[in-house]
Amino acid sequence: MQSLVKPVHKPMAVELLQEEIRKVCGAFDVEPMARSDVMAGDVATRRMGLFDTAIVSLDARHVQRGVKSIRQDPGEHLFLLIQDEGHCRVEQGEHSARLAPGDMFLVDSVRPSSFVYDGERSSQLSVHMPRGEMLHRFGKTCTDGVAISREDPLWLAMRAVITKMLKEPGVSTQLGEAMLSLLGAYLHGIKTGEAAGIGETLLSRALAMIDRYRADPTFGPGELARRLNVSERMLQRHFRPLGETPGHRLLNRRLELAHTALTQPRPAKPTEGIAAVAYDAGFNDLSYFYREFRKKYGSAPGVVARRH
Repeated sequence: MQSLVKPVHKPMAVELLQEEIRKVCGAFDVEPMARSDVMAGDVATRRMGLFDTAIVSLDARHVQRGVKSIRQDPGEHLFLLIQDEGHCRVEQGEHSARLAPGDMFLVDSVRPSSFVYDGERSSQLSVHMPRGEMLHRFGKTCTDGVAISREDPLWLAMRAVITKMLKEPGVSTQLGEAMLSLLGAYLHGIKTGEAAGIGETLLSRALAMIDRYRADPTFGPGELARRLNVSERMLQRHFRPLGETPGHRLLNRRLELAHTALTQPRPAKPTEGIAAVAYDAGFNDLSYFYREFRKKYGSAPGVVARRH
């Protein structure tokens, strides 16, 4: 995904970079990856219509805003965090998401938060929205740490508005109102979800993704959680009513895919055919495939193939 701004990574003293972040974003504590007094990063500001925006580049281990920092500097903003380059694990309360370029997460300045980079160079835009006005407009839904899913069409609309605000400052006041309207529509969808609707929507999307990507050997529970913009722990909670974990669900769907293939007419060399079926079903370990297949169906894959 194309970057919104050109990232800057220049050598800076850790204390200086932390001071710059605190000037612009409030009290955050920066921990470098190694025992060093120097990091690669930069902090810049830009006005985007209604919003002050910070552009933060760094290669930290993590950045935190804890209870002590909040007491020292309560802050009166919500930060719409936009991952521009690199990756970041953002956590607030029970909500967590691994952000890839383009992902967004709404962070509340008066609640503890953590941003994990593990030393990878990262560049982020932090759009500062007045907390009081946001609460007045949208209620408490906006204060719980909100991941904005790119699976939602509103994500694409917000991305387009932000891109235009950066490129055309002269019309960004009107675009700022449009941005608030889009964000409000997204939050309204969360707020008005039926009692089980939000959970069921997440679960149904997860199940659909498993069915869609089960044949991809690189697709696992971690990747599923990342695509849904939730933590693996939260994803597991939504699977509890099914009595299984995301990993078990994915394994069973792959085994079912392999079983279906094995009941079809096979090639002349059964062993090669079974190996191909296993790989086509998303397995990259044949011994693991044989073991799990026998556990589920009570017979080896070759026996099932010969029966058909």
